[in-house]
Amino acid sequence: MKLPRVKWACRRGMLELDVLFQPFVEQQYEAMSIKDKDTFVRLLECEDPELFAWFMGHEQCPNPAFAEMIIKVRGRPAA
Repeated sequence: MKLPRVKWACRRGMLELDVLFQPFVEQQYEAMSIKDKDTFVRLLECEDPELFAWFMGHEQCPNPAFAEMIIKVRGRPAA
């Protein structure tokens, strides 16, 4: 997916997610591997409540590839 479309997909209905996704895409997306870009784009297809729960550490993401990407986006493991 082209960068402008990814940036658009990062605009969510929750400020908490916007604060995580937008800087990550600006700083990291273009340098990522094709595999990681694909995983990130697929992660963005998830619903906001799921993403919020995973990124805030309220729930464990059941998809291992997504869980790894969540750590990358957050910059550290969930507490």
